[in-house]
Amino acid sequence: MLPIATLGILTYPSIDPVLIHLGPIAVRWYGLAYVAGILCGWLYGRALVGNPRLWPGGVSPIKETDIDDFILWITGGIILGGRLGSILFYDFPRYVDDPWAALRVWEGGMSFHGGLVGVVIAIIIFCAQYRVPLFSLIDVVAASVPFGLFFGRIANFINGELWGAPSDVPWAMVFPTGGPEPRHPSQLYEALMEGVILWLVLRILTHHFKMLRKPRFVGAVFIGGYGIARILVEFVRIPDVQLGYLYGGWLTMGMVLSMPMLLVAAWGIITAKPRSYAAPATPGAAPTAP
Repeated sequence: MLPIATLGILTYPSIDPVLIHLGPIAVRWYGLAYVAGILCGWLYGRALVGNPRLWPGGVSPIKETDIDDFILWITGGIILGGRLGSILFYDFPRYVDDPWAALRVWEGGMSFHGGLVGVVIAIIIFCAQYRVPLFSLIDVVAASVPFGLFFGRIANFINGELWGAPSDVPWAMVFPTGGPEPRHPSQLYEALMEGVILWLVLRILTHHFKMLRKPRFVGAVFIGGYGIARILVEFVRIPDVQLGYLYGGWLTMGMVLSMPMLLVAAWGIITAKPRSYAAPATPGAAPTAP
């Protein structure tokens, strides 16, 4: 266990990144965060597609068994996309010099934007194979993703990584790897905005405004909401040391990768239109997609 680091007013609750050792295997909080995020997202996605009141005409174009089948697909998309994104966007020279480092995932290195691309590719292939409406599945996945974002940022906080800039705000914290200055706990800002607040917004859209009836609207709001939250946090979060600040000393890679998301979100919100689906004629039959 790391020693407790005291801060201006708050105390950083240093927690061992390893929950337990099972012989040579170390069970880490970061790995558990992925498991918890995927599990909660799976259960929530099943609840969404299993609630006919949320869908046009009381007909969901996606079956609960489709969500069950999609679990392995999205897990692969998250891990492969997140790892490749980290390699390409954040530390490519390191992996050129040491290609085997790409396989040492326990050393860290996952990118949300890379994971997003990986998940989108997984959704496209899955929908083509299982004949599931593309944008409806995107909406269900988008509404479920904040669980994973919340747990992931809490794991970043437990690891004492991705901390913010030095600050004198009352809740600033001294991180064990961040030097002697109290810093913004930017991981908690992201957990709040990307996890809690974004989930609440999407929940209101799906359950109060019934926006699952307008395919790609919920997904677009998720993309835009994450992009805004990430850009805002980047102003107080220290960028990766190997990259630093870009273009004038204030822009970060996180901002650069998030800005196009706002354009995609605007397109999705503007072009989303109501759709209806026909109920499958027999159990297991493919739904009719627009």
